[in-house]
Amino acid sequence: MTETLLFPFQFPFMQTAFLICMLVAVPTALLSCFLVLKGWALMGDAISHAVLPGVVLAYVTGLPLLLGAFAAGMTCALATGFLAGNSRVKQDTVMGVVFSGMFGLGLLLYTSIETDVHLDHILFGNMLGVGAQDLLVAGAISATVTAVLLLTWRDLLLHAFDPGQARASGLRVGVLHYGLLTALALTIVATLTATGLILAIGLLIAPGAIAFLTVRRFGAMLAVAVAVCLGAMLAGTYASFFLDSAPAPTIILILSGIFVTVFLRRQWQVRRATMAAARPQG
Repeated sequence: MTETLLFPFQFPFMQTAFLICMLVAVPTALLSCFLVLKGWALMGDAISHAVLPGVVLAYVTGLPLLLGAFAAGMTCALATGFLAGNSRVKQDTVMGVVFSGMFGLGLLLYTSIETDVHLDHILFGNMLGVGAQDLLVAGAISATVTAVLLLTWRDLLLHAFDPGQARASGLRVGVLHYGLLTALALTIVATLTATGLILAIGLLIAPGAIAFLTVRRFGAMLAVAVAVCLGAMLAGTYASFFLDSAPAPTIILILSGIFVTVFLRRQWQVRRATMAAARPQG
């Protein structure tokens, strides 16, 4: 029985998959808390889709794919901010137009070139094929993003709740805004190999949403999000070995299941509290 349970750890590709999980779980979880508070779920979705043309152009020009992905992600974020600030169109509408346009451009470019890079690996990740360079890049980005978020989380929290108060307090709101966008783009680049473009949004939203429904203090929210994300990634990767499924979708399904469970539990608690308050006293 023990040999069966430990069997996946005997394979180098599984060991690497577990390692990439531990590297990307922390920054995605921390970032998801800020995205949930700011209502930037669609922004994460937009940037994750928009990096595709950057990846393709980087491949054509011989540049590192991660460099192209980051450039495209930042282009999407800056274009969205500019259009939303200089038009009457709401930000979520602008994001939908920008990310769908860039994703369509990426698909058009991809189908027009000959490449041995499979589109499925870009869209859905290839966690079992992670190499040493991928680990190095993901580790460097994860360490940088995690350090920045932990050092500035109080300023980012105030900016998320009340940008006007943050500006009045002397904080550099523009730096916080675009710094958070930069961290988002970098984190998506770090998760590119592991989960791909489409499933990265699950890691950037679900942990924060689960933690938001579970605790009331932001410090505890950060800790819960990291624990949930890390646990789900390791459990999903482990379960995918025995289910013969892809790790990334399995991880997202586990996160979705946790969210539904927490949501239903929260609804039950609210209903119970409401019934207790309505019960006649004495």
